[in-house]
Amino acid sequence: MAIPYKQEVLRKLVHLSTLWMPFSLFYLPRMFNVIMFGTFAVLNVLIEIAVFRQVPYVTPLYKKLFGKMARESEPGKFRFSGAPPMYASACLTALCFSNRVASCAFAILILSDTAAALIGRKLGHHRFFNGKSLEGSLSFLLTGWIIAAGFCFAGGLPGATLAVWLFGVFVSCIAEFFNEQIHLDDNFTIPLLFGAVAEFLPRLLA
Repeated sequence: MAIPYKQEVLRKLVHLSTLWMPFSLFYLPRMFNVIMFGTFAVLNVLIEIAVFRQVPYVTPLYKKLFGKMARESEPGKFRFSGAPPMYASACLTALCFSNRVASCAFAILILSDTAAALIGRKLGHHRFFNGKSLEGSLSFLLTGWIIAAGFCFAGGLPGATLAVWLFGVFVSCIAEFFNEQIHLDDNFTIPLLFGAVAEFLPRLLA
């Protein structure tokens, strides 16, 4: 069941509050990011398990802080929020990719996913079989292309690299579109797929 639009806005404001992550991935040492985001991922897993098991003090505090933003799951069925996959993805992204690619990947995740959700919910009139909209997907794609182009131009990267990064955004957009069908959180898949394309495809084409 889709959550109310106001609740979706609250969720995406929290999503936007993670914009510090691309800056961390770009400016801070790789291993610092790997350890930090890996630690955050483990802590979030433990907290969410504690909430599911109704651990005193932890559960009431969590629900007070995040209850209005969380999607409801089936009674008695455990489901992670988007936080553990996001931090796990940040850990792997920092480990596997250059700082520029990792930073761009997370800027795309945060800004493009937000654009797709909010515009798709508000202005999405052309729906697909899975409930996603053409308008939402195009918003993701356009926002991601602008971000990728900005990173490439700022870094003085050649046009061939830009073309690869734009393709990486397209691959990430596909992951966002099919996230429910493949049963993988797009907070996890979007940065890793973009990073894999942007980092390794130019080497294969060289």
